[in-house]
This record gives sequence, C-alpha cells and structure tokens, in this order.
Amino acid sequence: MNSIRTVRFGVLFALLAIVFGFGMGALFGAFEPTLKGHLKAEGEAALATKYGGDAAKMKAVLDKSWVYYQRAHLHGSAIGAVALGLCLLLASLGPRSARLRAAAALLTGLGALGYAVFWLLAGMRAPGLGSTGAAKDSLEWLAVPTSGMAIVGLLLTLVLALRALFGPADAGRANA
Repeated sequence: MNSIRTVRFGVLFALLAIVFGFGMGALFGAFEPTLKGHLKAEGEAALATKYGGDAAKMKAVLDKSWVYYQRAHLHGSAIGAVALGLCLLLASLGPRSARLRAAAALLTGLGALGYAVFWLLAGMRAPGLGSTGAAKDSLEWLAVPTSGMAIVGLLLTLVLALRALFGPADAGRANA
C-alpha cells in the first residue's frame, strides 16, 4: 500500500481528469442544445464588435468552439487514463526513487487535468473574443505549463521505468 500512497496525488488528479472527461460526455448527452445555445449567445453578443457583423465568421468560431469542448472531453478521458496507468506503473517500481516517482505521478496527473480544462475554457472564451486563436492565446498561461507537466511526467516515468527494467539489480536481490 505504501507504493500506491507514494503516487497518490498523481492518481487523484488522473482520476479527476477522467471524471472531467466523462462528465463532459454526460453533459453533451444531457445538455448539448443548451451548451451550443450558450456559445451562440456569447457569439451574438460580440457579433458587431468582434465579427464586424459577419454571421458566417461567427458560425465558424462557434463550430470550432464546439470542437474545443469535444477536445476537452477526449483529452480529459484519454490523458487521464494514460496518467492513471503511468501512476500505477510508477507505484510498481518499488521503493527506490520515491520522490521522483511521486513527482512524475503528480506532474502527469495534474497535467492531464489542467490540459483538458484548458480546452474547455478556450471553447468557452472563443465566441466572445471572436477567435479561437485569441482564446488559446489568452489561456497560454494554462496550456503551456499543463501540457509541459504531462510531457515531463511521462519522460520522467520513462527514465524511471528504464532504470528499473534495465539498470543494475538492487543490492541484496538474488540474480536469477
């Protein structure tokens, strides 16, 4: 049990990312017209100022915003599941490098959740800003660190796993 406790915060954030992704899917099923209606209302409020009255331009942003909602759902579910798997791998690597294993798990889990939230927020902001690019740019402070966390956590997990699999055996273990 101590092995899994070492990576507990990574597991927690990975599970939250999965819950977020599944929750987004449930919201789509229950409230898709309402969600799309909210995006449309945000776009229409900015039609004159951000779109120059061009309804076609607004529709393109609304459509892309909906794609961003879907990305939030998919990224939360998929990266969250990968993060959970990596956390379980880290827990199985034994007592060595407990702090590095905990860090890798935390980075991966937090990165998974944060990056999924980034896509949701970008989708929510785009209609009012008149551009998906502007929405992504306004959230760079969230996208860059969280995607970086996920990548660094993955790479650290890779190093720890390779070291455990191919490095020298622990002292005191019998060589088979």
